[in-house]
Amino acid sequence: MSQASEKVIIGKIGAPYGVKGWVKINSYTDTPEGIFGYAPWQLGDGKEYQIDQWRPQGKNLVAKIEGIESRDDAERIKNLDVSIDENQLPELEEGEFYWRELTGMQVVTTQGYDLGVVKDVFNTGANDVLQVRAKVNDAFGQKERLIPFEMDSVIKSVDKEGGVITVDWDPGF
Repeated sequence: MSQASEKVIIGKIGAPYGVKGWVKINSYTDTPEGIFGYAPWQLGDGKEYQIDQWRPQGKNLVAKIEGIESRDDAERIKNLDVSIDENQLPELEEGEFYWRELTGMQVVTTQGYDLGVVKDVFNTGANDVLQVRAKVNDAFGQKERLIPFEMDSVIKSVDKEGGVITVDWDPGF
C-alpha cells in the first residue's frame, strides 16, 4: 500500500522584494501568517525549500527562503505555487471539513432532489459558500447554485465516505 501523500497548495510566491533574495508571499491559509507554520515548502519547480526569515511588510508578507540569495534567484521562483504534503495539515474536529474535501461531492436536498456537484467553495466574509454545478438536464433550468455552508440551518449532513452533502434548499433558487 502506498503512503504517498497528495500535495496541497497553501500559497504562491509573489514578486521579488529588494535585492537580497526576499520575495512577497501570497498566503491561502486561514490567517496569512499561518503559511509559515508549514515546512518544508515544495515549490512548483519540484524542489523543497525552508524559510530562513519572514515578516509582515505593510499589508503583505515577505520571506527570505534558504538558497534564494539574489533578486535574480527570487525572479526565478516568482509565481510558483507553494505546496505541502496533505499529511502536514492539522487534524480536524468532528464536523469540520477542508474545502478541498467538499469539492466534487454530490449535493442533494432533504427531499432527495439532486442539485448537482460542488465545483468550488469560497468565503464571502459572512460565511462559506458552495458553488454547485447543476446537472445538464436540471428540471429548474439552473446551471449553477450558490448555497451557504451553514451547518444545521442549510447543511443537514456531510457524508465524506459517500461523497454526498444533504441540504435544506429550494431547488428553484
